[in-house]
Amino acid sequence: MHERSSMDELAERLRTELNRYSPGGKLPSSRALVDRFRVSPVTVSRALAQLAAEGLVVTRPGAGAFRAQARATGATAGDTSWQEVALSADGAADLVPRSVDASGVLVSLAAPPPGVVEFNGGYLHPTLQPERAMSAALARAGRRPGAWGRPPTEGLPELREWFARSIGGAVTAAEVLIAAGGQSALTTALRALAPPGAPVLVESPTYPGMLAIARSAGLRPVPVPVDPDGVRPALLADAFRATGARVFVCQPLFQNPTGAVLAPERRGEVLRIAREAGAFVVEDDFVRRLVHEDAGPLPRPLAADDPDGVVVHVSSLTKATSPSFRVSALAARGPVLERLRAIQVVDTFFVPRPLQEAALELVGSPAWPRHLRTISAELKARRDSMTTALRLGLPELALPHVPSGGYHLWLRLPDGTDETALTAAALRAGVAITPGRPYFSAEPPAGHLRLSFAAVAGAGEIAEGVRRLRTACDEVLPAKSARPRLP
Repeated sequence: MHERSSMDELAERLRTELNRYSPGGKLPSSRALVDRFRVSPVTVSRALAQLAAEGLVVTRPGAGAFRAQARATGATAGDTSWQEVALSADGAADLVPRSVDASGVLVSLAAPPPGVVEFNGGYLHPTLQPERAMSAALARAGRRPGAWGRPPTEGLPELREWFARSIGGAVTAAEVLIAAGGQSALTTALRALAPPGAPVLVESPTYPGMLAIARSAGLRPVPVPVDPDGVRPALLADAFRATGARVFVCQPLFQNPTGAVLAPERRGEVLRIAREAGAFVVEDDFVRRLVHEDAGPLPRPLAADDPDGVVVHVSSLTKATSPSFRVSALAARGPVLERLRAIQVVDTFFVPRPLQEAALELVGSPAWPRHLRTISAELKARRDSMTTALRLGLPELALPHVPSGGYHLWLRLPDGTDETALTAAALRAGVAITPGRPYFSAEPPAGHLRLSFAAVAGAGEIAEGVRRLRTACDEVLPAKSARPRLP
């Protein structure tokens, strides 16, 4: 069994047994837990650490683990109401509230309860992650001379060069900065390109994490609709004229959530429209390495065809490896590069050198192309399994586009469906799903769901998840849309 799932299982077992011990009572030793549950000492240590973080146990070095004392019920709670004034007073004059709503991001980060099928995940299932290759790369990286020293603030030259080659065109290593994951790179880009209160054009629908970044920086997201061929250029031009925006954020390849790919005839149009508006295009090239086996040749990044510095490019290794392998690239040309560098240095100093060295070891190893071929085939198989299961078991959910890359499907719900109620009913049925509302910066045109096929173990779990979702739909969908029940 995978180490993480073993830890979760053990932690749950220990939670249920805590009532056997009085407060302050000593739990069995780590050695006894290893023997009893037939798990590794690391699993026991992590499970106890989880319970300690929940306030259920207390660990004492050299003494063991003990059930935590009950909290005193008569203790006087502190009065934190003053913070409501302090947090809101400074922003009273802000054009856009800067309070942060992370709910749309947490949906794909939070692990569901044990036994729940994870159709809301934003990362590869552990069985798809290159764990052995990453472990070997990290071990080799730790032995490199100077591996634990301070890296250049821009990133290791060899890693910058690798990302520049991946982007292609005339992009050079000197135009690449190494960042701590795509979310961090996008945050740096938006802070560099737009002042608080400014409008920023976004695809509609789009990635909730990017909307959260914009709003927390005091920016005003303005939606520009997409269709199966990507953002619509005429509407993009209209939005630039109407708002005076100087930034457009887009995902030209396997857009999240629709899976759309920006059509060849629109690529040049988007760059021309932005250039005429005196605006930047932030290209979030987040899943280029999650292409499916049947995709065919991919279009180059927009940055590869941009001699004028219109595009600020973001790409990452995280989606193709592990949520903890947070290494990404931020590429730009011209004076904006210095602003990006300055903001990144102030915010984070630099990406830890051991992680950069491990990234170099990983992408330079024979295991890397093998891993990419493996996930290319596996993601196609999972996509096909989910598509087939949905069409057979949930035909009332419209699936307008089946992508050839990425890790999810975007479905339209029947008119009148309550997304919130369906999400709750699905969780009761044992499947976690992602509602569509957080993907829209304004009122959505209809109800939607995003279902991930990458965070599950395989075809069997996909079939079971769709079966559970069928149960939830029977409970929630409008009567005229629900499948007739068999006698």
